[in-house]
Amino acid sequence: MNAPAFTLRHDWSKDEIAALFDLPFMELVFQAASVHRQSFDPSEVQLSQLLSVKTGGCAENCGYCSQSAHFDTGLKAGKLMAVEKVLSEARTAKEGGAQRFCMGAAWRDLKDRDVPALAAMIGGVKAMGLETCATLGMITPDQARALKEAGLDYYNHNLDTSPEYYDQVVTTRTYQERLDTLQAVSDVGMKTCCGGIMGMGEARADRVSFLHQLATLPHHPDSIPINNLVAISGTPLGDKVGNDGGISGIEFVRTIAVARILCPKSMVRLSAGRNEMSEELQALCFLAGANSIFIGDTLLTTPNPQPGTDAHLLQVLNLKPMRMATNANIS
Repeated sequence: MNAPAFTLRHDWSKDEIAALFDLPFMELVFQAASVHRQSFDPSEVQLSQLLSVKTGGCAENCGYCSQSAHFDTGLKAGKLMAVEKVLSEARTAKEGGAQRFCMGAAWRDLKDRDVPALAAMIGGVKAMGLETCATLGMITPDQARALKEAGLDYYNHNLDTSPEYYDQVVTTRTYQERLDTLQAVSDVGMKTCCGGIMGMGEARADRVSFLHQLATLPHHPDSIPINNLVAISGTPLGDKVGNDGGISGIEFVRTIAVARILCPKSMVRLSAGRNEMSEELQALCFLAGANSIFIGDTLLTTPNPQPGTDAHLLQVLNLKPMRMATNANIS
């Protein structure tokens, strides 16, 4: 069987995407793996690390998040970390093998008063030779420009789910506000990182619609994190869905595969939820086109596999850290 040639498109229909989801599993994964190999080395995985630089007390009511001030999850709110503390954490991350360092703050939106400190963090991390990413809530065009000038490579702002299911997840921020932030980032020439969370009680039609949003943007997100819900006690979705109420592993792999086919040149990041995944399930995700993981034992406030666990995973799958020159070719 010949490998299918990919075409970079922005005009996917929902029916076409639904048809991809409906393919026999082996055929879908074959197509996704073939597309993946046309832009990336399938033996390479980028190693990222994510640090919460400002934890808790967020004004948003995202139903999956332990950091929301709306829910009692036992998480104590903190202030913005000192620049030197963040840089120390970044140095440790690099020593542990990280190639990309992401900084996250539990804010609804970025305040101008915090931009200088964040710019210093970003510039310091960039000077270490690490790829930089930040997720700080909604930002304005001027703030996006300042962060880019400081050395920020990627700005993360997830859509989370489909427009149709969105009000079951969060009501304090509109879907359009998320799209506006992505546009502000893209307009200043910064790379976008935008994905979502699976297993929040949504239907397959919602996963189709969510990926349709990404695939029909004027510029595909340069980075697409695909998360599996980590059910946190005290959050509405954590209590509603529970650890056994999400989607199956096979459906999660289907989602990874479809994302890879729709956005063939994007990084597809296997993000939150890996701590509950077997090595075999993660292997299927890599086969279907995922080419980045988050290392370190914590992902913002949720557990992540221990360093030794990930080292074993990469070893048994014969995977190696991505050559950053490969990532630099992403457009």
